[in-house]
Amino acid sequence: MDQEKSNQMMGNVGDKAQAAKEKVQQTAQAAKEKTQQAAQATKEKAQDTTGQAREKGTEIGQSTKETAQSGKDNSAGFLQQTGEKVKGMAQSATEAVKNTFGMAHDDEDKDHITTTRR
Repeated sequence: MDQEKSNQMMGNVGDKAQAAKEKVQQTAQAAKEKTQQAAQATKEKAQDTTGQAREKGTEIGQSTKETAQSGKDNSAGFLQQTGEKVKGMAQSATEAVKNTFGMAHDDEDKDHITTTRR
C-alpha cells in the first residue's frame, strides 16, 4: 500500500507540475500578444505623427513660398512706382531749369506734354 500511495502522490505532483507548466505557457502567450498589440499601436501612432508633421511641413513650405512671391510682387510694383516718380521728378527738374534759364518755349512745353520728343 505504501507503494500505491507513493505512486498516487507522484501522480498528483506530476499533474500539478503539468498544470503549472500550462499556466506559465498561457501567461507567456498572453504577455506576448499584449506586447505585440502595444508595439503595433506605437507603430501606428508614430506613422500618424510622422504624417501630420509631413503635412504641416508642406503647409509651412507652401505658405513661405506664397509669402515670398507676394513680397516679390510687392517689391516689383514698388520699384516700378519709384522709378516712375523719379522719372517725373527728373522731368520736372529739367523743365524748371529750362524755365529758369529761359530755354523753354511755350510751344515746346506743349509739344513735350502731348507727344514724346526724340
